[in-house]
Amino acid sequence: MTSQFLALAEDDKSKVLGDLRGPLSRFFPQKINLDFTVAIATYNGEQRLPEVLECLRWQINTHKIAWEVIVVDNNSTDGTAQVVREFQKKWRHPGSLRYAVEKRQGAGYARHHAVRIARSPLVGFLDDDNLPSMTWVYAAYQFGLSNPQVGAYGSRIRGDFEINPPEHFNRIAAFLALTERGNQSRIYDPAQKVLPPSAGLVVRRQAWLDNVPENQVLIGRAGQSMLGGEDLEAVLHIQGAGWEIWYNAAMRLYHKIPARRLKRDYLISLFRGAGLSRHRTRMLSVPIWQRPVMLLAYMANDIRKMIRHLVRYKGETFTDVVAACEMTLYFYSLISPFFLWQRGIRQSLQAAAVKRDALES
Repeated sequence: MTSQFLALAEDDKSKVLGDLRGPLSRFFPQKINLDFTVAIATYNGEQRLPEVLECLRWQINTHKIAWEVIVVDNNSTDGTAQVVREFQKKWRHPGSLRYAVEKRQGAGYARHHAVRIARSPLVGFLDDDNLPSMTWVYAAYQFGLSNPQVGAYGSRIRGDFEINPPEHFNRIAAFLALTERGNQSRIYDPAQKVLPPSAGLVVRRQAWLDNVPENQVLIGRAGQSMLGGEDLEAVLHIQGAGWEIWYNAAMRLYHKIPARRLKRDYLISLFRGAGLSRHRTRMLSVPIWQRPVMLLAYMANDIRKMIRHLVRYKGETFTDVVAACEMTLYFYSLISPFFLWQRGIRQSLQAAAVKRDALES
């Protein structure tokens, strides 16, 4: 009887301590192991960031979750830092809203920084134009807790458009990080070569640290470059290590899309960057010995798609914005290997020149 009483007492004690972890973490975030981290990579997000932080201030069902928010400033030149400082003053528990700086330009670097300094086993990425629902944090944490075999999982993302998108926009919506896969959560089948975007993505910190290289080939759009694909590259590394990748229908958010991102010039440059990154993301899931054959197969398939597109849409291939985006993707996917090879050689030569200058000085 005494041992049973003591066991019950220990159970009660554990429950009480578990219930207190959430509140304690908000007052002593450095001392308590956290459950969840929200990481927001931003570049010149002074105007966009406040709405995202407001959404996070009003999360519900999180009173028993020990969680934090990290804003990673990716070399901003505007008032992003001041925005975070102002929110820290009115944040219910200031220690759980952190500010960090990543000087290396590119969202890939910013996300690496966030994962490295996060104090929890689960890290959820939001962009500074993503508006999570009031239950996003809770749904993200619960899914990770219930599915330990899943290394990364994406959100259900709908667009919040400033203007009406072009006709047939649904054909290219996924390239603007819009992911609508229904009400049921499901695994991303590796054979289908489809993966979630970084917007609204949650990763297991250890899976990321163990498998995603610090210096990815693709680092994200920076400056005038629209070369993307850094999010897919990271998830492919995790998937390649044997982790499952899922879509979680309960994690809902809106992606704010301003008018300029629906204009022809922006969309064409976006698809040019997506195409140029494709050789890297294609080959990551292919064994090294198969890559020469698969390279030829992918190139032949890109040519086939271009011919089929021209036959199907004729003159609209270049006048209709959606059809033009698709043709741009096929063409730049075709030349992606040559672009990335040239880029790699140029970067190697630059690195060698820097090393030589350092030795001579």
